[in-house]
Amino acid sequence: MAETAQKPDSHLPLTPTVFHILLALADEDRHGYGIIQEVKLRTQDKVHLMAGTLYGAIKRLLERGLITETDERPDPELDDERRRYYRLTDFGQRVLAAEVARLEEQIQQARNKQLLPNSTPAQVAVSF
Repeated sequence: MAETAQKPDSHLPLTPTVFHILLALADEDRHGYGIIQEVKLRTQDKVHLMAGTLYGAIKRLLERGLITETDERPDPELDDERRRYYRLTDFGQRVLAAEVARLEEQIQQARNKQLLPNSTPAQVAVSF
């Protein structure tokens, strides 16, 4: 599917796994293990992406044009040449932004119903 023919909303809602992968790639290119580690760190060890789940999702994200494999690599002295690095595409960025807006709206609706406090999220660990 051509990126220009798609609308970001057509990919919503994102699965939690896809959301975490795209969010991990929002600020820098990462290899698979780097994505796993960033998600684990960002979620304070509450979300654990398993390698099989990660690479299946990466394959689908590549096919959908949300991410791309990049040839740019860090210093060869600090890197393993077998690693594949992934980058969020412009379209992937728009899909991620649309999902964040969708989630914000849902959170606001829950707050309007007084179902959520205005502060900290629940302390729940999840594995995918």
